[in-house]
Amino acid sequence: MAQTQFTQRVFSGIQPSGGLTLGNYLGAIKRFVDMQDEGSFQTVYCMVDLHAITAKLLDPDTLRHNTRELCAGFIASGIDPEKSILINQSQVPEHAQLGWIFSCIARMGWMERMTQYKDKSGKNAEAASLGLLAYPALMAADILLYHATHVPVGDDQKQHLELTRDIAAKFNHDYGVDFFPITEPVIEGAATRVMNLQDGTKKMSKSDPSDKTRINMTDDADTIAKKIRKAKTDPDPLPDNTDALTDRPDARNLVNIYAALGDITPQAVLDQHAGALFGHFKVALSDVAVDKLAPISSEMSRLMDDPAEIDRILRRGADRAREISVPILEKTYDIVGMLRS
Repeated sequence: MAQTQFTQRVFSGIQPSGGLTLGNYLGAIKRFVDMQDEGSFQTVYCMVDLHAITAKLLDPDTLRHNTRELCAGFIASGIDPEKSILINQSQVPEHAQLGWIFSCIARMGWMERMTQYKDKSGKNAEAASLGLLAYPALMAADILLYHATHVPVGDDQKQHLELTRDIAAKFNHDYGVDFFPITEPVIEGAATRVMNLQDGTKKMSKSDPSDKTRINMTDDADTIAKKIRKAKTDPDPLPDNTDALTDRPDARNLVNIYAALGDITPQAVLDQHAGALFGHFKVALSDVAVDKLAPISSEMSRLMDDPAEIDRILRRGADRAREISVPILEKTYDIVGMLRS
């Protein structure tokens, strides 16, 4: 059987659970923009609102606001709705339809081994939603609905992408076809995992009760600078090589953030600032962060003042997405043996 040649296509998404942070930007959105502008791929980026309700139901107005705010964050960061297909998941019903097929392909044992399911269901797994357990099958559908060949992911989603590959391989094997691609993860960059500003051993999180642990993408210039000044560090000066940061998580985090914002390597940061005390280094980091992030915050605010325009962009994105997704779903149904009108 000849190997299928798939269009080089990127898919990735973020949950509209509110509070877009620097971690979301450096760990995901900035790379989305780079892959869009590189021009080697067709890019599809998604606000995965169906996933947002797997752990708990959200207030409807809150979910709508969060979805628009995330869309504003994408656009303000450089995602061009004309270059990329920008969608919210629920407006493209084929996601859920293919998700059901994949729920029947995936095995219960695969789902129960997912680390995120174990973490989020906790000790009372019987009270967790079926959606939380089936989350990875829907994620596989999100990706494979577009025959995506590459997915930029953080380390915390790598296991789910491996399961996506397993689902694609099992579907192809069970039906004797070469229909779904075995999607490749893209994990790279100096700050793919941005850490807590007050504890460099923990991931930066919008759910942390303390706002000073993170930089929000809606923070203004003064707030950004203030949070960096108060970020936890150690008393030693910056070293001249990255190996010396191994046991200094707070220092390593700030160096990685500087590197990712400045589009340079962590070693290049140290080449510039070796021997500097953190009082001086934080001033330089604040300048870089404010220069990069304050315009995004300002543009997000402008976009959020016109929700109708955001909704128009998402409707247009859904129309473009369905030009790809509908034929792929229909072919999937044909392969499975479902009658179509």
